[in-house]
Amino acid sequence: MQWLMLLPLLLFLVLFGVSNRQEVALTLWPFDLAWVTPLAVSVLLFSAVFFLLGAAIAWTTGLKHRGRARQLEQAVRVLEAEVAEHRAVQAKDLGAVPPPPGAGLALMRR
Repeated sequence: MQWLMLLPLLLFLVLFGVSNRQEVALTLWPFDLAWVTPLAVSVLLFSAVFFLLGAAIAWTTGLKHRGRARQLEQAVRVLEAEVAEHRAVQAKDLGAVPPPPGAGLALMRR
């Protein structure tokens, strides 16, 4: 199913790369450096870099929330253990539980 979603994007990227083979010179103003590369390579490279930058920003933004979720999960485990302990104590204090009304009649009818 994922390939079905990814296939049009891959097809678009291949067509973009084949269609844009012109050479471009990328320069950075204060420096006297130039990088000559096909247009498709430069566009796809910058797109990938900024995609990864956005993914890193999103990941670091979620760190606080994931940490809080881990703390709350631990608190839930502790509370569930306490509830189980209290139930065990209550069952021990209660003693034998009588059968529900009418349970003996079901045995007699068979």
